[in-house]
Amino acid sequence: MTILVTGAAGFIGSHVTAALLDRGEEVLGLDNLNDYYSVALKEARLARLQARPGFRFVKADIADRATVEGLWPRFQDVTGVVHLAAQAGVRYSLENPYAYIDANVTGQVALLEAARRMPKLAHFVYASTSSVYGTNRKMPFSVEDRVDSPMSIYAATKKAAEMMAFSYSHLYKMPATGLRFFTVYGPWGRPDMAAYLFADAIIAGRPIRVFNGGKMKRDFTFVEDIAAGVLAALDHPAPMNVETNAPHRVYNLGNNRCEDLMRFIGILEESLGREAVKIMEPLQAGDVPETAADIEVSRRDLGFEPKTPIEVGLPRFVAWYKDYHKIA
Repeated sequence: MTILVTGAAGFIGSHVTAALLDRGEEVLGLDNLNDYYSVALKEARLARLQARPGFRFVKADIADRATVEGLWPRFQDVTGVVHLAAQAGVRYSLENPYAYIDANVTGQVALLEAARRMPKLAHFVYASTSSVYGTNRKMPFSVEDRVDSPMSIYAATKKAAEMMAFSYSHLYKMPATGLRFFTVYGPWGRPDMAAYLFADAIIAGRPIRVFNGGKMKRDFTFVEDIAAGVLAALDHPAPMNVETNAPHRVYNLGNNRCEDLMRFIGILEESLGREAVKIMEPLQAGDVPETAADIEVSRRDLGFEPKTPIEVGLPRFVAWYKDYHKIA
């Protein structure tokens, strides 16, 4: 029996894969190792996984229909799918929208088409995002809230992916669960995200860009807590919803603690032992000033309980960052 993980060389995907291997699962990892950010970082994550028994890897682009269809024979023993491959990032989606359609919509359909043909599949779990809440101003964000006003192309594609998963779940009675991640950070993180971006700039003595004049709040969530939530979701296949006739559901995975961006920066400065030069800028197009996750449903159904506050998680990120970049 095998778990298929897409985006296995990615930030969250590599942590989820490691957690699956830790509990003795066989994992088939897919990733296209694209150059959206450092390929060397992706290869370093992958090397750690390839050194472990139970892991197999295929370099493949999920947006390439022919490639995915060619892999169908290798999916015969797959019992669970964790679909994390995506084109991420709110701001970049304004520059290259087609990349988001390809990865997040076409790629989602390619995986769903493959999944419905897997004879042993018990559950299809896929990544969504807190960005789908868009113009919603009610805090914290609940899975019951409306998500039909996305503020970025990235958010629109992830909402489309949720709708595609629901349709396949309804049509083929395939248990499927979407997970809306909230601002994930931690070791082996993405260089385009806040903790890594800020650390790079602070170490180099460059100023950091602080949007909305610093008046930003985020539900910063440590990557190991996210990985634990993904595994919990995988272990609890979505039950049939008698109203929709679809075994599909969506959960928030966040830290259940909304933090001021300036406090986040302060803890990062303390962990690095250096002070940042800050340039205050306006709120960027497609961005929102605040996110906060209501995780009561995730807690009730999955036993999800984040354990890592930023005063613990950020020093762990910095320790990894210094080791990876060989900074004394």
